Amino acid sequence: MVDVIGAAELLGHESEAEMLAVRLAHAQRLGNMGWAEWHLHTGETTWSEQVYVIFGRDPDDGPIALPDLAEHVDPADVATLDRLLWSVVQGVEPVQAEFRIRRDAGDVRDLRVVLEPLPGPGGTIGMHGVIQDITGRRRAERMVSESRRQLLEAREQAAEERHVMLALREAILPAPVGCLDLPHTRVAVRYVPAEKTANLGGDWFETAPAPDGRLLLTIGDVSGHGLPAISRMAQLRHALVGLAMTGQAANRLLDWLNDLVMHQLKDTTATAIVGHLDPATRVFAWGQAGNLAPILVRDGVASQLAKPRGVLLGAASGSPYELATTRLLPGDLLLMFTDGLVERRVRDIDVGLDLVLAAARRLSAHDLDDGLDALLTDIGGPNPEDDACLVAVGILDA
Repeated sequence: MVDVIGAAELLGHESEAEMLAVRLAHAQRLGNMGWAEWHLHTGETTWSEQVYVIFGRDPDDGPIALPDLAEHVDPADVATLDRLLWSVVQGVEPVQAEFRIRRDAGDVRDLRVVLEPLPGPGGTIGMHGVIQDITGRRRAERMVSESRRQLLEAREQAAEERHVMLALREAILPAPVGCLDLPHTRVAVRYVPAEKTANLGGDWFETAPAPDGRLLLTIGDVSGHGLPAISRMAQLRHALVGLAMTGQAANRLLDWLNDLVMHQLKDTTATAIVGHLDPATRVFAWGQAGNLAPILVRDGVASQLAKPRGVLLGAASGSPYELATTRLLPGDLLLMFTDGLVERRVRDIDVGLDLVLAAARRLSAHDLDDGLDALLTDIGGPNPEDDACLVAVGILDA
C-alpha cells in the first residue's frame, strides 16, 4: 500500500514538472527569450529551445560555443560582446548588453543578453544567461524616431515655405501700416493669411489714387494655393494697376482683366471687385467678377449692396461686366472682402456672412484700424483653410 502511494506521489511530481516545463517554454516563446549556459573549463554549452529560434539555428547543429559566438555577431557590435564577456568573467554580479546578430540570408536581429557568472573553486567557471530577441521593439522605436525626425523636418520645411511665401507676398503686396487718410475719407486694409502654410493663396488688394483724382479700390482672389497662386496673383494685380492708369471705368477694367486671364493665365479663375470712389461726390462706381458684394453700414444697419452682373475672371469670354454706383453719405462705412473671410469648412457660408454683417455694424469710420482687428476676432479669427483680404472705407462727417 505504501509503495502504491509513493508511486502516485512520484507520478504527481513528474506531472507538475512537465506542466512547469510546458509553461516555461510557453513563456519563453511569448517573450521571445531563452536561456543558455557556457562552461569555461569543459566547453560544454547548453541552450534552451527558444535560443535556437532566436539565432535561426537548427537544434541538430547544436548550440554555438562561446569562442565562436563572435562570428555570429554584427561586426560593429563585437566590441560590445567582448566587454560583456570580460565583465561577467571578472565580476560577481549579473551584467547586460545589447548587440546585433546576423542570421542566414543577412537577417539582422537585436538581442538583449543578461549574463551572470557561475562561481566555482578558484573563480568563475562559466556563465548563465537569458537571451531576448528585441528586434520588433527596436524596429518600432527606430520607426517612431524616424517618424519624429521626418515630422520635425516637415514642420521646419513648412515654416520655411511659409516664410518664403509670406516674404514673396509682402514683396508683391506690402503689408499696410495704419489707415490711408484722405479728405473726409479714411481707408484701412487687411491681409489675413491662412493658418496652414499650404493654404496661402492669391488674395490681393489695391488702394491707390487714379490719375483723375478718384481713388481706386480693388480686391481679388486667384484660384489655388501656394506659390503658383501667388505668382498669378502678382500678374493680375500688376496688370490692373497698369490698366487703371487709363482712367477707364471699373467694368471696362474687368473686361480687360478677363481677357488677360482667358488668354495669358490658362486654367486660372479669379474673383475681383474693382471700384472708383470720387472724393468730391462720394460716389462709389464699381463692378464685380464673381466676388461677394460689399457691405454698406449706414445708421447702424449693415447690408450687402446689390451686385451688378459679372462672372468669374477666366470663366467665359465676351461676357460684359456691369457698372453699379452707390452714393456714400457722411458716417457711412463700406467693407469689401474676399470669400476667405466668411467661408469655413465647418460652417455654411451664410452663417459666416451673418457673423460679418453683425460685426460690421460695430465698425466706426473714425477707428477703422482697431475696428478691423475687432471684427476678425468677433468672427472667429483667421481662416485655417484660406487667406482673405479686407478693404474698409469710412466717410467722415463734412
